[in-house]
Amino acid sequence: MIDPSASAALGLAIPEILLPAAGVDLSRWAVVACDQYTSQPEYWKAVAERVGDAPSSLHLVLPEVWLGAPDEDARIAGIQARMREYLASGVFAKPLRGFIAVDRSTPHVASRRGLLVALDLDRYDWRPGARALVRATEATVEERLPPRLRVREGAALELPHVLVLVDDPQRSVIEPVCDAASRRAPLYDVELMSGAGRVRGWAVTDAAEIARVERGLAALAAPELQRAKYGPSDGDPFLYASGDGNHSLAAAKLAWERRKPALSGAERERDPARFALVELVNVHDPGLRFEPIHRVVFGIDPEELLADLERASGSGPVHRLRWIAATRSGVASLGAASEPLEVAALQGFLDAWLATHPGAQIDYIHGDEALARLASEPGRIGFFLSAFEKSALFPTVARRGVLPRKAFSLGEAEEKRFYLEARRIRA
Repeated sequence: MIDPSASAALGLAIPEILLPAAGVDLSRWAVVACDQYTSQPEYWKAVAERVGDAPSSLHLVLPEVWLGAPDEDARIAGIQARMREYLASGVFAKPLRGFIAVDRSTPHVASRRGLLVALDLDRYDWRPGARALVRATEATVEERLPPRLRVREGAALELPHVLVLVDDPQRSVIEPVCDAASRRAPLYDVELMSGAGRVRGWAVTDAAEIARVERGLAALAAPELQRAKYGPSDGDPFLYASGDGNHSLAAAKLAWERRKPALSGAERERDPARFALVELVNVHDPGLRFEPIHRVVFGIDPEELLADLERASGSGPVHRLRWIAATRSGVASLGAASEPLEVAALQGFLDAWLATHPGAQIDYIHGDEALARLASEPGRIGFFLSAFEKSALFPTVARRGVLPRKAFSLGEAEEKRFYLEARRIRA
């Protein structure tokens, strides 16, 4: 069970968090979010070689690079079996009831602070136009949900890579509790694999510290502040924005919606599957970087796509899009009159174009160098996108609803959350 008493009105609950027991090598236990390096299977093969059969979160997640592989079902069954094995064999220490203050360094920033909490999935809605307490920032690709749902529905554990943002320019919620926690001995302190930086975590179990978090979040949800920031709304306050891992959060929501009809009212209140473990991060944290997510299109004639793109530009204002292919590169124009967001205009064009070219495929790439490398093969074209201004995220989502899928990235691939903590979601 879970204790939702921290603040049901804020969608917040106090979780019981599982960490690896003493003796587990955390440098092999912690691996990056499963939705990274989706076009680079060599990365995941190198991780598997490094981990071997040692206890590792790698054995408890399904990297997206393997989605659709012939052995996908076997991988999912193996993940669920390994979860039960780890719980039975003492891989985890005694659960910690509370939050965890997190401090992450990366090759790009010295510090990014967060707070690991549980959020109520009944207060989350990823659908366009949703006015829920917890909202998606980007469109959810529903065809990506079934394999995640199959993992979640048969899983004894969840491992979080979801980053949920709060709009706190005064730094009143996360930063004070992290400052206080950092004066204590950490729960963990580990160098992450592949040069991804370091992460430290501290227990936050004191009732006064938890109450301070509640008060800070309640202040951010106050109607007068919400109206001043985002304008009038007929829904819940816009307190939380899912920034990374929205598809995992959506799969958790679907699994909960399927589960709860079989439960009594009292059981629904405390069932652990109703909640999701996430890391809260302040969108104004200096260590949180918004990076563009580029597009690469495979299995096409680049010249045909560029010609169709030019025809679609029309008259009036345009977006100027840098592109790269195997033999040349340049800048293309795309009409901006009907869609002022560059990423939305390009994604709309590509969605329509791909619908008429069934042999073509698209992928979403972090980093200029990775895009240039992937687009250098014949039959491909890559588009560079501009960064999204992070201070505009909450007002933009409040005004227009979800952004196109993969509209931005919270840092580069190596800056993503690594799986380290876990939580039991069923017996």
